[in-house]
Amino acid sequence: MRRRTPLPPSPLPQRDGIDAVRVRLPADGPWSTVREHLTERLARAGAGVVDGMFDAGLFVGADGRAVPHDAPYEPGMFVWYHRDLPAEVPVPFPLEVVYRDEHIVVADKPHFLATTPRGGHVTETALARLRRELGVPALGAAHRLDRLTAGLVLFTVRPEERGAYQGLFRDRLVRKEYEAVAPYDPELVLPRTVRSRILKERGVLAAQEIEGEPNAVSRVELIERRPGPGLGLGRYRLVPGTGQTHQLRVHMTALGVPILGDPLYPEVTAPVPAGDFRRPLQLLARELGFTDPVTGREHRFRSGRSLAAWTAYEDWAAGRQ
Repeated sequence: MRRRTPLPPSPLPQRDGIDAVRVRLPADGPWSTVREHLTERLARAGAGVVDGMFDAGLFVGADGRAVPHDAPYEPGMFVWYHRDLPAEVPVPFPLEVVYRDEHIVVADKPHFLATTPRGGHVTETALARLRRELGVPALGAAHRLDRLTAGLVLFTVRPEERGAYQGLFRDRLVRKEYEAVAPYDPELVLPRTVRSRILKERGVLAAQEIEGEPNAVSRVELIERRPGPGLGLGRYRLVPGTGQTHQLRVHMTALGVPILGDPLYPEVTAPVPAGDFRRPLQLLARELGFTDPVTGREHRFRSGRSLAAWTAYEDWAAGRQ
């Protein structure tokens, strides 16, 4: 089996918990200089921006030295730079660390905070925050939790061990339990296991159920019910057997009890303005359990968060939480 050549380490330190961008020059191409390639590659930024970055010495090679304008093109050469980070509205809720050792960090993520940098959410992510607050620049995410979902997320301390922990999720060796608040339906027979085929297309916000062999399995149980709007509210325990995108949200909607605060199911609603943290999705990754693949230790963690629509529905509905 052919071994992969390890990538060279970044010569640039992280900025606000975000790694520098690494570019590897293609093996073939018409470019005579590094500048020509980067000007084409970063065309959206504009040639003037790229030239300004060269003037400021912001493109560096593996030795950490600035790459000059006229540096000849070398196939396979690595270049690093820091991209301008978008202005982000801070998510005003704490990110709690519930466990930490030399191998892993388990965090209790609030609603509205993305797990890892993506799109317009970069520095205001759980990963970037933890890197800054814990002083662990090599921290990486073993899995992801939707930005709108609160609860437990597992991070790894050592890059060389990340694959072992990611494999737990890939091989379905993690015991996950979620909690949700949704309408109560007296005609819905629970507990039950929901099986369906879910398709999530790139560029389409909502996933959908389609005909075909099931690829998504969820166990749905009613924990308790209480008076509320309509027939009242239910607090549900959700145990996913698979990990399709938006799986629990899709299955609860299919049962006729969509999770409160969901902007995508059953209907896609208009985007809220940046900084609007009212009426969060009432879905919480409550428990996480697994056998540590590195230490062999048995772990079981439980989120300390509560769902606002259950503890104070009127305040949640009015956006006062």
